[in-house]
Amino acid sequence: MKRALKSACLAAVLCLTAHPALATGLSRSSFGTMPDGQRVEAITLTNAHGVSATIISYGAAIQSVILPDAKGRKADIALGHATLGEYLAKRQFMGASVGRVANRIAGGKFTLDGRAYQVTRNDGPNALHGGSGGFDTVVWQVVDTRSSPKAAEVKLRTVSPDGDQGFPGRIDATVVYRLDEQDQLSIDYGATTDRPTVVSLSNHAYWNLGGEGSSISAMDHILTIPAASYSPVDATLIPTGEFRSVAGTPFDFRTPHSIGERVRTAADAQIRIGRGYDHNWAISRTPPRAMQRMARVSDPHSGRSMELWSDQPGLQFYSGNFLDATTQGKSGGLYRQGDAIVLEPQAFPDTVNRPAFGSVRLDPGQTYSSHMVYKFQAGAPRR
Repeated sequence: MKRALKSACLAAVLCLTAHPALATGLSRSSFGTMPDGQRVEAITLTNAHGVSATIISYGAAIQSVILPDAKGRKADIALGHATLGEYLAKRQFMGASVGRVANRIAGGKFTLDGRAYQVTRNDGPNALHGGSGGFDTVVWQVVDTRSSPKAAEVKLRTVSPDGDQGFPGRIDATVVYRLDEQDQLSIDYGATTDRPTVVSLSNHAYWNLGGEGSSISAMDHILTIPAASYSPVDATLIPTGEFRSVAGTPFDFRTPHSIGERVRTAADAQIRIGRGYDHNWAISRTPPRAMQRMARVSDPHSGRSMELWSDQPGLQFYSGNFLDATTQGKSGGLYRQGDAIVLEPQAFPDTVNRPAFGSVRLDPGQTYSSHMVYKFQAGAPRR
């Protein structure tokens, strides 16, 4: 009797968890093989509302995010590639986890405890997103997956040896992607080290809420950034050190504006330097004690929207200025300038060389952490 009752209960549980309207889900598949034979995996997280996020272990990257609109029509709102070969052919940080230090380091140089370090330079005279062999270029190990009625998640890990790209210390880094039943995709980074070093991780997803293969321009998106100041840059996109007021400039998104409204304002020297927006907004001058809203984006065509929350002080907003129709997307179309935007919560760029910006130092015995949440809305608010 007990065995029969136990079997009946197990069958009921399996039935409930398999029903798409009652639970989240998770699946794993192959996404290809690296030239050295390493297998790259794709992990798809789904929820009961038709939202899904596919993460690939190459670069611990967001390869796809499927989001319905108010009428239930689904679209992939994250730019990316259909095959591993396309990711390897052209490095564009599509959806990738970037580090050891996200954004730019002036000259690729910094000093720590009186010792000078040179990071590989891959952005003109500067180092960008960890140098020529950053975290976006390696295969992360899938160390855990789990699914419950409330959420599905995957944890990935990579180990960067002492001296990798010129950085000191061995880094053990992890990232957890979690999709829940509130249509929220959270990304939690962690890292430890065996000697003093610098760490600042972020995600470099390209977003178009109208769909990555659609004719809708991301420049039509309505953007809000609750920041009173931003970081002007020099000709190589390194911050000058100034926190400049956004008031009266094309950088004022404290009230909603379409991105395309001012992205080509030639009278603004900073827009000319960045060929659009490629700057840091100071959401707070110091790391906040709690999650704060970094940005809100909405697409007037599809009705989709998203909010970005994080515990980081800065937001790098990039308006896809260097997408030049030489990259083929998942739907077979060419990605062009303005087809997507990037919103990266992080420490301020070049913090390693500017003590006034704070610190990205990590010592043995400490744990680096960074948290961000994309809160998606599929059109009309869900009741």
